[in-house]
Amino acid sequence: MNRLFYIVACLLLLQSCQEKEIKTPEKMTEAQLITKATAIHKNVMTLDTHCDINVKNFTDSINYTQKLTSQVNLPKMQEGGLDVPWFIVYTGQGELNEKGYKAAYENAMSKFDAIHKLCEEIAPEQIQLATSAKEAREIWKSGKKVAMIGIENGYPVGTDITNVEKFYDLGARYMSLAHNGHSQLSDSNTGEADDVWLHNGLSDLGKEVIAEMNRVGMMIDVSHPSKEAMRQMIELSETPIIASHSSARALCNHSRNLDDEQLQWMVENGGVVQTVAFKSYLNTEKHDAYEAEAQQILKEIADSIGLKWMERKEVMALPQEQRADYYEKYTTVMLPVQKKKLAQRTDLPPAVDVTDFVDHIDYLVEKMEIDHVGISSDFDGGGGIEGWSDASETMNVTIELVRRGYTEAQIEQLWSGNLLRVLDEVQAYATEMKS
Repeated sequence: MNRLFYIVACLLLLQSCQEKEIKTPEKMTEAQLITKATAIHKNVMTLDTHCDINVKNFTDSINYTQKLTSQVNLPKMQEGGLDVPWFIVYTGQGELNEKGYKAAYENAMSKFDAIHKLCEEIAPEQIQLATSAKEAREIWKSGKKVAMIGIENGYPVGTDITNVEKFYDLGARYMSLAHNGHSQLSDSNTGEADDVWLHNGLSDLGKEVIAEMNRVGMMIDVSHPSKEAMRQMIELSETPIIASHSSARALCNHSRNLDDEQLQWMVENGGVVQTVAFKSYLNTEKHDAYEAEAQQILKEIADSIGLKWMERKEVMALPQEQRADYYEKYTTVMLPVQKKKLAQRTDLPPAVDVTDFVDHIDYLVEKMEIDHVGISSDFDGGGGIEGWSDASETMNVTIELVRRGYTEAQIEQLWSGNLLRVLDEVQAYATEMKS
Protein backbone atom coordinates (compact mmCIF):
# COMPACT_ATOMS: atom_id res chain seq x y z
CA MET A 1 0.00 0.00 0.00
CA ASN A 2 2.82 2.37 0.93
CA ARG A 3 4.60 1.53 -2.35
CA LEU A 4 1.43 2.30 -4.36
CA PHE A 5 1.01 5.60 -2.51
CA TYR A 6 4.65 6.49 -3.27
CA ILE A 7 4.24 5.74 -6.99
CA VAL A 8 1.05 7.83 -7.24
CA ALA A 9 2.70 10.71 -5.38
CA CYS A 10 5.67 10.64 -7.73
CA LEU A 11 3.40 10.65 -10.78
CA LEU A 12 1.44 13.63 -9.43
CA LEU A 13 4.66 15.49 -8.68
CA LEU A 14 5.99 14.77 -12.17
CA GLN A 15 2.74 16.00 -13.72
CA SER A 16 2.88 19.18 -11.63
CA CYS A 17 6.46 19.89 -12.72
CA GLN A 18 5.60 19.27 -16.36
CA GLU A 19 2.71 21.75 -16.18
CA LYS A 20 5.11 24.46 -15.03
CA GLU A 21 7.56 23.79 -17.85
CA ILE A 22 7.33 25.50 -21.20
CA LYS A 23 6.26 22.89 -23.69
CA THR A 24 8.31 22.05 -26.74
CA PRO A 25 6.90 23.90 -29.77
CA GLU A 26 4.67 21.85 -32.05
CA LYS A 27 5.89 21.30 -35.60
CA MET A 28 3.87 23.87 -37.50
CA THR A 29 4.19 25.73 -40.75
CA GLU A 30 4.55 29.49 -40.45
CA ALA A 31 0.95 29.91 -41.58
CA GLN A 32 -0.28 27.45 -38.93
CA LEU A 33 1.79 29.21 -36.25
CA ILE A 34 0.33 32.61 -37.15
CA THR A 35 -3.19 31.17 -37.19
CA LYS A 36 -2.68 29.71 -33.72
CA ALA A 37 -1.10 32.93 -32.41
CA THR A 38 -3.94 35.02 -33.85
CA ALA A 39 -6.53 32.93 -32.02
CA ILE A 40 -4.60 33.13 -28.74
CA HIS A 41 -4.06 36.88 -29.13
CA LYS A 42 -7.80 37.35 -29.52
CA ASN A 43 -8.61 35.16 -26.53
CA VAL A 44 -6.25 36.73 -23.98
CA MET A 45 -6.35 40.24 -22.55
CA THR A 46 -3.16 42.01 -23.61
CA LEU A 47 -1.91 44.49 -21.04
CA ASP A 48 1.07 46.84 -21.34
CA THR A 49 2.11 48.43 -18.04
CA HIS A 50 3.97 51.43 -19.43
CA CYS A 51 2.75 53.84 -22.12
CA ASP A 52 3.79 57.47 -21.71
CA ILE A 53 1.52 60.29 -22.83
CA ASN A 54 1.75 63.86 -24.10
CA VAL A 55 -1.18 66.03 -22.95
CA LYS A 56 -1.15 67.75 -26.36
CA ASN A 57 -2.62 64.52 -27.76
CA PHE A 58 -5.66 64.69 -25.47
CA THR A 59 -7.50 67.72 -26.84
CA ASP A 60 -10.78 68.07 -28.71
CA SER A 61 -8.96 68.50 -32.03
CA ILE A 62 -5.92 66.20 -31.57
CA ASN A 63 -6.51 63.01 -29.64
CA TYR A 64 -6.19 59.23 -29.48
CA THR A 65 -9.20 58.58 -31.72
CA GLN A 66 -6.85 59.55 -34.56
CA LYS A 67 -3.90 57.58 -35.91
CA LEU A 68 -1.31 60.02 -34.63
CA THR A 69 2.47 59.61 -34.80
CA SER A 70 2.37 58.50 -31.15
CA GLN A 71 3.20 54.84 -30.66
CA VAL A 72 -0.06 54.33 -28.79
CA ASN A 73 -3.50 55.53 -29.88
CA LEU A 74 -6.84 53.84 -30.42
CA PRO A 75 -6.45 53.02 -34.13
CA LYS A 76 -3.03 51.43 -33.51
CA MET A 77 -4.37 49.56 -30.47
CA GLN A 78 -7.23 48.19 -32.56
CA GLU A 79 -4.88 47.18 -35.36
CA GLY A 80 -2.44 45.35 -33.10
CA GLY A 81 -4.84 44.03 -30.50
CA LEU A 82 -3.47 45.93 -27.50
CA ASP A 83 -6.29 45.89 -24.96
CA VAL A 84 -5.02 47.59 -21.81
CA PRO A 85 -2.46 50.41 -21.93
CA TRP A 86 -1.37 51.78 -18.58
CA PHE A 87 -1.13 55.51 -19.28
CA ILE A 88 1.71 57.07 -17.31
CA VAL A 89 1.64 60.17 -15.17
CA TYR A 90 5.34 60.90 -15.62
CA THR A 91 7.20 63.82 -14.05
CA GLY A 92 10.89 64.50 -14.67
CA GLN A 93 12.98 65.01 -11.56
CA GLY A 94 13.48 68.64 -10.56
CA GLU A 95 14.60 70.59 -7.52
CA LEU A 96 13.65 69.34 -4.08
CA ASN A 97 11.91 72.48 -2.84
CA GLU A 98 8.39 73.88 -2.66
CA LYS A 99 8.62 75.47 -6.10
CA GLY A 100 9.71 72.15 -7.62
CA TYR A 101 7.01 70.17 -5.80
CA LYS A 102 4.31 72.61 -6.93
CA ALA A 103 5.37 72.37 -10.59
CA ALA A 104 5.56 68.57 -10.34
CA TYR A 105 2.08 68.36 -8.80
CA GLU A 106 0.62 70.58 -11.53
CA ASN A 107 2.27 68.46 -14.22
CA ALA A 108 0.84 65.29 -12.69
CA MET A 109 -2.65 66.75 -12.45
CA SER A 110 -2.54 67.81 -16.11
CA LYS A 111 -1.86 64.19 -17.09
CA PHE A 112 -4.57 62.80 -14.82
CA ASP A 113 -6.96 65.30 -16.41
CA ALA A 114 -5.91 64.25 -19.92
CA ILE A 115 -6.52 60.55 -19.26
CA HIS A 116 -9.93 61.24 -17.70
CA LYS A 117 -10.83 63.51 -20.63
CA LEU A 118 -10.05 60.72 -23.10
CA CYS A 119 -12.15 58.15 -21.22
CA GLU A 120 -15.03 60.38 -20.18
CA GLU A 121 -15.38 63.01 -22.94
CA ILE A 122 -13.37 62.23 -26.07
CA ALA A 123 -13.94 58.49 -26.59
CA PRO A 124 -16.04 56.93 -23.79
CA GLU A 125 -17.61 54.56 -26.33
CA GLN A 126 -14.15 53.19 -27.22
CA ILE A 127 -12.12 53.22 -23.99
CA GLN A 128 -12.95 53.21 -20.30
CA LEU A 129 -10.86 53.72 -17.16
CA ALA A 130 -10.47 50.70 -14.88
CA THR A 131 -9.35 50.84 -11.27
CA SER A 132 -9.31 47.10 -10.49
CA ALA A 133 -8.66 43.80 -12.21
CA LYS A 134 -12.39 43.02 -12.09
CA GLU A 135 -13.28 46.28 -13.82
CA ALA A 136 -10.54 45.76 -16.42
CA ARG A 137 -11.88 42.33 -17.36
CA GLU A 138 -15.49 43.54 -17.48
CA ILE A 139 -14.62 46.46 -19.78
CA TRP A 140 -12.52 44.20 -22.01
CA LYS A 141 -15.35 41.68 -22.32
CA SER A 142 -17.68 44.51 -23.35
CA GLY A 143 -15.47 45.11 -26.41
CA LYS A 144 -13.96 48.41 -25.28
CA LYS A 145 -10.30 49.18 -24.70
CA VAL A 146 -9.22 49.58 -21.09
CA ALA A 147 -7.20 52.49 -19.68
CA MET A 148 -5.29 52.13 -16.42
CA ILE A 149 -2.99 54.64 -14.73
CA GLY A 150 0.52 54.40 -13.29
CA ILE A 151 2.71 57.15 -11.80
CA GLU A 152 6.36 57.34 -12.83
CA ASN A 153 8.24 59.24 -10.13
CA GLY A 154 6.75 60.07 -6.73
CA TYR A 155 8.13 63.60 -7.01
CA PRO A 156 4.60 65.14 -7.36
CA VAL A 157 3.73 63.83 -3.88
CA GLY A 158 5.96 66.62 -2.57
CA THR A 159 6.00 66.52 1.22
CA ASP A 160 2.24 66.05 1.52
CA ILE A 161 1.56 62.36 2.07
CA THR A 162 -2.19 62.88 1.57
CA ASN A 163 -1.41 63.24 -2.15
CA VAL A 164 -0.93 59.45 -2.30
CA GLU A 165 -4.61 58.86 -1.58
CA LYS A 166 -5.58 61.78 -3.83
CA PHE A 167 -3.70 60.18 -6.73
CA TYR A 168 -5.27 56.80 -5.91
CA ASP A 169 -8.74 58.36 -6.04
CA LEU A 170 -7.88 59.72 -9.49
CA GLY A 171 -7.17 56.18 -10.68
CA ALA A 172 -3.45 55.62 -10.08
CA ARG A 173 -2.79 51.98 -9.29
CA TYR A 174 1.00 51.97 -9.14
CA MET A 175 3.75 54.46 -8.42
CA SER A 176 7.54 54.47 -8.54
CA LEU A 177 9.20 56.63 -5.89
CA ALA A 178 11.97 57.93 -8.16
CA HIS A 179 12.94 58.36 -11.81
CA ASN A 180 16.23 59.59 -13.29
CA GLY A 181 17.68 61.41 -10.30
CA HIS A 182 17.10 61.09 -6.58
CA SER A 183 13.70 62.28 -5.37
CA GLN A 184 12.64 63.40 -1.91
CA LEU A 185 11.37 59.84 -1.38
CA SER A 186 14.00 57.52 -2.82
CA ASP A 187 17.39 57.16 -4.42
CA SER A 188 17.40 56.43 -8.15
CA ASN A 189 19.23 53.74 -10.10
CA THR A 190 21.13 56.62 -11.76
CA GLY A 191 23.23 56.90 -8.60
CA GLU A 192 25.22 53.91 -9.86
CA ALA A 193 26.97 56.19 -12.35
CA ASP A 194 28.81 58.25 -9.70
CA ASP A 195 28.07 56.28 -6.50
CA VAL A 196 26.48 59.41 -5.00
CA TRP A 197 23.36 58.76 -2.96
CA LEU A 198 20.94 61.06 -1.19
CA HIS A 199 19.16 58.71 1.21
CA ASN A 200 21.07 55.41 1.05
CA GLY A 201 17.80 53.88 -0.13
CA LEU A 202 14.57 55.45 1.04
CA SER A 203 14.11 58.71 2.92
CA ASP A 204 12.02 58.73 6.09
CA LEU A 205 9.20 60.28 4.07
CA GLY A 206 9.64 57.59 1.43
CA LYS A 207 9.17 54.91 4.09
CA GLU A 208 5.94 56.60 5.15
CA VAL A 209 4.79 56.68 1.53
CA ILE A 210 5.34 52.91 1.24
CA ALA A 211 3.05 52.33 4.22
CA GLU A 212 0.49 54.74 2.77
CA MET A 213 0.54 52.98 -0.61
CA ASN A 214 -0.11 49.69 1.20
CA ARG A 215 -2.97 51.32 3.10
CA VAL A 216 -4.77 52.73 0.06
CA GLY A 217 -4.09 49.76 -2.26
CA MET A 218 -1.52 51.15 -4.70
CA MET A 219 1.17 48.88 -6.15
CA ILE A 220 4.81 49.83 -5.47
CA ASP A 221 6.94 50.06 -8.64
CA VAL A 222 10.69 49.47 -8.36
CA SER A 223 11.78 49.99 -11.98
CA HIS A 224 13.67 53.26 -11.40
CA PRO A 225 14.67 53.32 -7.69
CA SER A 226 18.10 52.08 -6.59
CA LYS A 227 18.80 48.50 -5.60
CA GLU A 228 19.07 49.44 -1.93
CA ALA A 229 15.80 51.38 -2.13
CA MET A 230 14.19 48.31 -3.69
CA ARG A 231 15.51 46.10 -0.89
CA GLN A 232 14.05 48.44 1.70
CA MET A 233 10.71 48.64 -0.13
CA ILE A 234 10.38 44.86 -0.10
CA GLU A 235 11.33 44.78 3.58
CA LEU A 236 8.71 47.40 4.47
CA SER A 237 5.85 46.48 2.14
CA GLU A 238 3.10 44.19 3.35
CA THR A 239 2.12 43.44 -0.26
CA PRO A 240 3.81 42.23 -3.46
CA ILE A 241 5.60 44.82 -5.60
CA ILE A 242 6.11 45.25 -9.34
CA ALA A 243 8.84 46.38 -11.70
CA SER A 244 6.65 48.10 -14.30
CA HIS A 245 9.27 48.21 -17.06
CA SER A 246 12.58 46.42 -16.49
CA SER A 247 14.45 43.48 -18.01
CA ALA A 248 17.19 41.02 -17.02
CA ARG A 249 20.57 42.46 -16.05
CA ALA A 250 22.30 39.13 -16.67
CA LEU A 251 21.50 39.52 -20.38
CA CYS A 252 22.09 43.28 -20.60
CA ASN A 253 24.16 45.07 -17.97
CA HIS A 254 22.16 48.25 -17.55
CA SER A 255 21.29 49.79 -14.18
CA ARG A 256 17.61 49.90 -15.19
CA ASN A 257 17.55 46.11 -15.33
CA LEU A 258 17.29 43.73 -12.38
CA ASP A 259 20.12 41.38 -11.42
CA ASP A 260 19.57 37.78 -10.33
CA GLU A 261 19.55 38.69 -6.64
CA GLN A 262 16.79 41.24 -7.25
CA LEU A 263 14.85 38.68 -9.28
CA GLN A 264 14.99 36.30 -6.33
CA TRP A 265 13.74 39.07 -4.04
CA MET A 266 10.77 39.52 -6.39
CA VAL A 267 9.97 35.80 -6.27
CA GLU A 268 10.09 35.73 -2.47
CA ASN A 269 7.93 38.86 -2.37
CA GLY A 270 5.38 37.40 -4.78
CA GLY A 271 5.79 40.29 -7.22
CA VAL A 272 6.11 40.53 -10.98
CA VAL A 273 8.70 41.92 -13.42
CA GLN A 274 7.19 43.49 -16.54
CA THR A 275 9.83 42.82 -19.21
CA VAL A 276 10.39 46.02 -21.19
CA ALA A 277 10.83 46.42 -24.95
CA PHE A 278 13.48 49.13 -24.65
CA LYS A 279 16.33 48.59 -27.10
CA SER A 280 19.27 49.62 -24.94
CA TYR A 281 17.95 47.49 -22.02
CA LEU A 282 17.76 44.35 -24.18
CA ASN A 283 20.99 44.08 -26.16
CA THR A 284 23.58 46.82 -25.77
CA GLU A 285 25.89 45.62 -28.56
CA LYS A 286 23.16 45.37 -31.20
CA HIS A 287 21.61 48.62 -30.05
CA ASP A 288 24.86 50.58 -30.18
CA ALA A 289 25.85 49.30 -33.61
CA TYR A 290 22.45 49.98 -35.18
CA GLU A 291 21.91 53.31 -33.43
CA ALA A 292 25.24 54.67 -34.62
CA GLU A 293 23.92 54.42 -38.18
CA ALA A 294 20.35 55.46 -37.31
CA GLN A 295 21.47 58.49 -35.30
CA GLN A 296 23.69 59.73 -38.09
CA ILE A 297 20.61 59.85 -40.29
CA LEU A 298 18.70 61.75 -37.56
CA LYS A 299 21.50 64.27 -37.22
CA GLU A 300 21.43 64.91 -40.97
CA ILE A 301 17.65 65.37 -40.84
CA ALA A 302 17.92 67.75 -37.86
CA ASP A 303 20.53 69.79 -39.72
CA SER A 304 18.35 69.95 -42.84
CA ILE A 305 15.41 71.46 -40.89
CA GLY A 306 17.57 73.81 -38.83
CA LEU A 307 17.09 71.95 -35.53
CA LYS A 308 20.00 71.57 -33.12
CA TRP A 309 20.67 67.88 -32.55
CA MET A 310 20.66 66.82 -28.89
CA GLU A 311 21.37 63.55 -27.15
CA ARG A 312 18.63 62.08 -24.93
CA LYS A 313 20.28 63.32 -21.72
CA GLU A 314 20.41 66.85 -23.10
CA VAL A 315 16.74 66.73 -24.09
CA MET A 316 15.71 65.37 -20.68
CA ALA A 317 17.57 68.28 -19.03
CA LEU A 318 15.46 70.86 -20.88
CA PRO A 319 12.55 72.63 -19.16
CA GLN A 320 9.35 70.63 -19.64
CA GLU A 321 7.81 72.85 -22.33
CA GLN A 322 11.01 72.98 -24.40
CA ARG A 323 11.45 69.23 -24.01
CA ALA A 324 7.88 68.64 -25.25
CA ASP A 325 8.46 70.94 -28.24
CA TYR A 326 11.67 69.12 -29.15
CA TYR A 327 10.02 65.70 -28.93
CA GLU A 328 7.09 66.92 -31.03
CA LYS A 329 9.47 67.84 -33.88
CA TYR A 330 11.39 64.63 -33.26
CA THR A 331 8.31 62.40 -33.53
CA THR A 332 6.31 64.23 -36.20
CA VAL A 333 9.13 65.29 -38.55
CA MET A 334 12.41 63.51 -37.90
CA LEU A 335 11.30 59.94 -37.15
CA PRO A 336 9.03 59.49 -40.21
CA VAL A 337 11.81 60.70 -42.51
CA GLN A 338 14.33 58.51 -40.73
CA LYS A 339 12.06 55.48 -41.08
CA LYS A 340 11.91 55.95 -44.86
CA LYS A 341 15.67 56.38 -45.14
CA LEU A 342 16.37 53.30 -43.00
CA ALA A 343 14.01 51.22 -45.14
CA GLN A 344 16.09 52.11 -48.19
CA ARG A 345 19.34 50.91 -46.62
CA THR A 346 20.51 47.32 -47.11
CA ASP A 347 23.80 47.60 -45.24
CA LEU A 348 22.56 48.23 -41.68
CA PRO A 349 23.56 46.11 -38.67
CA PRO A 350 20.69 44.00 -37.26
CA ALA A 351 18.29 45.96 -35.03
CA VAL A 352 17.19 44.92 -31.54
CA ASP A 353 13.97 43.02 -32.21
CA VAL A 354 11.18 40.87 -30.79
CA THR A 355 13.48 37.85 -30.51
CA ASP A 356 15.81 39.79 -28.20
CA PHE A 357 12.79 40.86 -26.16
CA VAL A 358 11.47 37.33 -25.75
CA ASP A 359 14.99 36.16 -24.87
CA HIS A 360 14.59 38.28 -21.74
CA ILE A 361 11.14 36.83 -21.06
CA ASP A 362 12.62 33.33 -21.40
CA TYR A 363 15.41 34.18 -18.97
CA LEU A 364 13.06 35.69 -16.41
CA VAL A 365 10.72 32.70 -16.64
CA GLU A 366 13.68 30.36 -16.14
CA LYS A 367 14.91 32.28 -13.09
CA MET A 368 11.59 33.23 -11.50
CA GLU A 369 8.99 30.81 -12.95
CA ILE A 370 6.22 32.14 -15.13
CA ASP A 371 4.04 33.44 -12.27
CA HIS A 372 6.35 36.46 -11.83
CA VAL A 373 6.85 37.72 -15.40
CA GLY A 374 4.88 40.19 -17.52
CA ILE A 375 5.14 42.51 -20.53
CA SER A 376 5.63 46.25 -21.08
CA SER A 377 6.75 48.52 -23.93
CA ASP A 378 7.65 51.99 -22.59
CA PHE A 379 6.01 53.32 -25.77
CA ASP A 380 6.18 57.08 -26.23
CA GLY A 381 8.87 57.14 -23.56
CA GLY A 382 11.77 55.68 -25.54
CA GLY A 383 10.54 52.11 -25.91
CA GLY A 384 9.92 50.15 -29.08
CA ILE A 385 11.89 47.53 -30.99
CA GLU A 386 11.96 46.04 -34.47
CA GLY A 387 8.72 44.08 -34.76
CA TRP A 388 7.03 45.86 -31.84
CA SER A 389 7.65 49.46 -32.76
CA ASP A 390 4.17 50.63 -31.78
CA ALA A 391 0.80 49.29 -30.60
CA SER A 392 -0.17 48.21 -34.13
CA GLU A 393 2.49 45.45 -34.01
CA THR A 394 1.51 44.02 -30.62
CA MET A 395 0.55 40.60 -32.01
CA ASN A 396 4.15 39.99 -33.07
CA VAL A 397 5.01 39.43 -29.42
CA THR A 398 2.35 36.74 -29.15
CA ILE A 399 3.59 35.14 -32.37
CA GLU A 400 7.12 34.88 -30.96
CA LEU A 401 5.82 33.45 -27.68
CA VAL A 402 3.90 30.77 -29.60
CA ARG A 403 7.02 30.10 -31.67
CA ARG A 404 8.92 29.44 -28.42
CA GLY A 405 6.30 26.94 -27.25
CA TYR A 406 4.38 28.95 -24.64
CA THR A 407 0.83 27.69 -24.16
CA GLU A 408 -2.27 29.89 -24.26
CA ALA A 409 -2.55 29.75 -20.46
CA GLN A 410 1.06 30.83 -20.07
CA ILE A 411 0.68 33.63 -22.63
CA GLU A 412 -2.38 34.88 -20.73
CA GLN A 413 -0.29 35.01 -17.56
CA LEU A 414 2.46 36.97 -19.28
CA TRP A 415 0.14 39.44 -20.99
CA SER A 416 -2.10 40.27 -18.04
CA GLY A 417 -2.76 37.51 -15.52
CA ASN A 418 0.32 37.93 -13.34
CA LEU A 419 0.14 41.72 -13.09
CA LEU A 420 -3.60 41.69 -12.29
CA ARG A 421 -3.02 39.01 -9.67
CA VAL A 422 -0.63 41.38 -7.86
CA LEU A 423 -3.13 44.24 -8.16
CA ASP A 424 -5.81 42.03 -6.64
CA GLU A 425 -3.56 41.11 -3.71
CA VAL A 426 -2.57 44.73 -3.07
CA GLN A 427 -6.16 45.95 -3.11
CA ALA A 428 -7.36 43.00 -1.02
CA TYR A 429 -4.81 43.92 1.67
CA ALA A 430 -6.04 47.53 1.69
CA THR A 431 -9.66 46.40 1.98
CA GLU A 432 -8.79 44.08 4.85
CA MET A 433 -6.95 46.86 6.71
CA LYS A 434 -9.87 49.26 6.29
CA SER A 435 -12.31 46.70 7.60
